[in-house]
Amino acid sequence: MKHEWRKAEKAWYLPKEPQILTLPKLNFITITGTGDPNQPAFGEHVAALYPVAYDLRMALKRGELGEPYEYTVYPLEGVWSTSDGSRGTTLNKAALMYKIMLRQPDRLTADDFAQALARVQQKKDNPWLSQVKWETYAEGLVLQTIHHGAFDDEPATFAKLQAVLKERDYRVIPTMGDYWHREIYLTDSRRTAPEKAKTVLRYRIEQVTK
Repeated sequence: MKHEWRKAEKAWYLPKEPQILTLPKLNFITITGTGDPNQPAFGEHVAALYPVAYDLRMALKRGELGEPYEYTVYPLEGVWSTSDGSRGTTLNKAALMYKIMLRQPDRLTADDFAQALARVQQKKDNPWLSQVKWETYAEGLVLQTIHHGAFDDEPATFAKLQAVLKERDYRVIPTMGDYWHREIYLTDSRRTAPEKAKTVLRYRIEQVTK
């Protein structure tokens, strides 16, 4: 049976309202970058991730890595911060720092990834492929909700999350290093009008000690 993340992990990826949950250790292929995501470099980084993800998917489907396993490729994610501290309505997009990624099934390993990357590098001429990495990360306790609409309107949704944090005595802590928050893109910005976009916004959090 094909694994569909929209059904099997609905609570993780399709929140209807702000929710707190605990996430386990997960596998990702990642690449880091800086600058305005509307510039070409961001798209080139994304383009480096997908061929590796599809190579791994096909290797699993064909049974080359054990028992055949079929799944839907996970949505693009990114963790974000800035080099100048700007955020919200004063965000300086040129100062953005990001790590974008695609989650991978638990049964895959770093060795599986290395072999897939080598195969893709023989076929694809993307200079960013050499910077694609394998990472395993446990985010732990998080607060998340879904944002409907343009990326530039996210501050209003983040404000709702901040209100929940204050009400329940939690605070935000960095994720995957020094990044402020995570975004999961449920729609493709190349094919979806900004007002119809759906993005999960997620903070890694901890209880405030008194």
